[in-house]
Amino acid sequence: MKPLRPGDPAAIGGRVLLGRLGAGGMGVVYLARSAGGALVALKVIRAEYAADPAFRARFRRETEAAARLSGRWLVPVTAADPHVSAPWLATAYVPGLSLAEAVDGHGALPEDTVRVLGVRLAEALAGVHAEGLVHRDVKPGNVLLALDGPRLIDFGIARADGVTALTASDLVIGSPGFLAPEQAQARAGKVGPPSDVFSLGCVLAYAATGRLPFGAGTVAGALFRTVHEEPELDGAPPALLPLLRDCLTKVPEHRPGTAAVREALAYGQPDGPADGWLPVPLPGIIAERAAEVLALPDPVPAPPAAPAPAAPAAPSARRPSRRAVLGLGATVAVAAGGGLAAVRVAGSRGGAGGAVPRYTIGLHADLSGESSALGRAQERGARLAVARFNAAGDRPFTLELAVRDDRGEASRAARVADRLGADREVVAVLGPTGAGGIEAVAARYEKSLLPMVSVSSPAAELNDERLRQGGAVQLRADEDSASGFLQYLGSVERSEHTVLVDDRAATGDGDWGLAERIEQFPPAGGRVSSRPVPADSEDFGPVAEAVRASGAQAVVFVGASPRRAALCARALDRAGFDGVRMAPEPVLRPELPADGGRARLPFLAEAGDAAQGWVCVTTYADATRLPAARDFARDYAEAFPSPPALGPTAPFALETYDALLLVASALRRPADGGPERGSTVRRLRSARRKGLARPLGFDPGTGRFDPEPGIFLYRVDRGAAVFLGNLDEAEPPGNRKQG
Repeated sequence: MKPLRPGDPAAIGGRVLLGRLGAGGMGVVYLARSAGGALVALKVIRAEYAADPAFRARFRRETEAAARLSGRWLVPVTAADPHVSAPWLATAYVPGLSLAEAVDGHGALPEDTVRVLGVRLAEALAGVHAEGLVHRDVKPGNVLLALDGPRLIDFGIARADGVTALTASDLVIGSPGFLAPEQAQARAGKVGPPSDVFSLGCVLAYAATGRLPFGAGTVAGALFRTVHEEPELDGAPPALLPLLRDCLTKVPEHRPGTAAVREALAYGQPDGPADGWLPVPLPGIIAERAAEVLALPDPVPAPPAAPAPAAPAAPSARRPSRRAVLGLGATVAVAAGGGLAAVRVAGSRGGAGGAVPRYTIGLHADLSGESSALGRAQERGARLAVARFNAAGDRPFTLELAVRDDRGEASRAARVADRLGADREVVAVLGPTGAGGIEAVAARYEKSLLPMVSVSSPAAELNDERLRQGGAVQLRADEDSASGFLQYLGSVERSEHTVLVDDRAATGDGDWGLAERIEQFPPAGGRVSSRPVPADSEDFGPVAEAVRASGAQAVVFVGASPRRAALCARALDRAGFDGVRMAPEPVLRPELPADGGRARLPFLAEAGDAAQGWVCVTTYADATRLPAARDFARDYAEAFPSPPALGPTAPFALETYDALLLVASALRRPADGGPERGSTVRRLRSARRKGLARPLGFDPGTGRFDPEPGIFLYRVDRGAAVFLGNLDEAEPPGNRKQG
């Protein structure tokens, strides 16, 4: 980015200009920030084009068509105005490195990187062509390299396929060296999707060799060689040569389509490698740029007519009546299965009797599938938070909740994400509550510029760069975090010999890192041994006998199945093992019967007395045992008498309550105009809140949520999972009061 020049406007279309990103034949591109805080690349068309009414008509038509584009590898058009004296369009800003910068500064890219680049650019162009558009300027400067893949930008000169050009017939539009022969000859009627494929071939050849396929030099020379000579492909990987030659053939009808390009490049994998697609040092450079963008100043808003009240810092500041919170003074709809299905506080006016804006937060949850107990608990926590916020008479806006059920199915979760992403009233999403297809879901929300705030999904399932700098915010520690086990076995009940009962093979959890971390850092400086359980066996007897014979002082069950953990508990009990027994969070996963009966913990039900004394490490608290959550627990019990009851059978209800109020605090700040998509993530990453379960905040250096305060312990006592508190508060069983 370069500084603004004298004569550059301070703002365009209500967006404050921050600097220049570049200038080209069609106009100047600025980096700008909207009043809601979203960063955009704003392109202003040059005066000589703006003076042509025919050009304005085409510009309006094209920007309307480009706004419909929604492919993951395309940068969406967010706004445009073809009617002002200097027409402009705005797209989401991607803080990446252009392909031109990458190759000019660091040389040709590896073959695997070129393949991923080609697969995803072909997919982007397929989306463009499906809308009846032709990009017409596919070149390295219009390809941005982001950590999760490339983005195709600049649709300012795209035009409808088959429509006669409204500009002069002898005008060459595009970039010499990357134009198709029909473009180089200004044969407007011949320009179509095959022209973009030719340009894509030029881009891939440039990325693979570090050189222009039709040479450098004058514009006229480049155009002549494009029309009359063969490309120079020396140095390109041999496996890519057939495809490059096919793309760069002079006859448009002989070029492959985008689907054929993808198939030829993908190694049989439609999207190629998911992560780590860029060679060093490019990821580091991109990360630095992203960090610089986060540090850019907010726009200076115009003075408001009257100061807007700040969002309430906490519900305890001035506690509204419980009648208002529970919806007794509101419109309430109850679902057939029981429980509060909708709470909307009567009236949408706040402040001093004036109208306040409405913001909708989506809740993406499994409400009827295998993890419905977890999803329903989070829905209830979210509804209580919305009711609490809306009950404040001086609230700066009104919240609404849009709930969508994915049934715990990956395919349905993708459709839910698309539906919420298409709803322009939604400014942020809580969820999904499960792990099914979460990376694909996160990508869909990121494409829609919609922040995804996950309370319970496993952090390990999400791309690390997406969590640090993308649109996903994860408000929990890793469920396989070893710190809870290491601290408990190293400081609370010291174990100098710990045995891992490794049951990962049975449930396909081979990548779970819990066992590896405990083996790498043995508790109390002692030793760790592992006893794997065959995937096809339910007999834990031999392992239990081996544990007892080894003289081990502690056992850690490494697995995700409550039922198999119960088999292990019973086998250890029969073998007479009386040492410390620990398990990770999935072992306490609750189950809600389909008939709406009482929620239960299968591990406790199936292990029976053998579960006594087991300690489980979780990332959620029991609100019924936290003094700070006393009012929340009372409101939950009165508003939702049907299962799941608050406690271990309703995990993450309190955490979701805290998360929604954290999002609310980021939506409106004093003296700004409210959020826009693309700005809420940045707002969230600078937000902090003293939640009822734990403090919520982000590390300013990494941009990631600080998880350490959110690790808790439960101990089974007389058939119940008893909350012991935060990990740092843990004491040996003999030091605790009973009951």
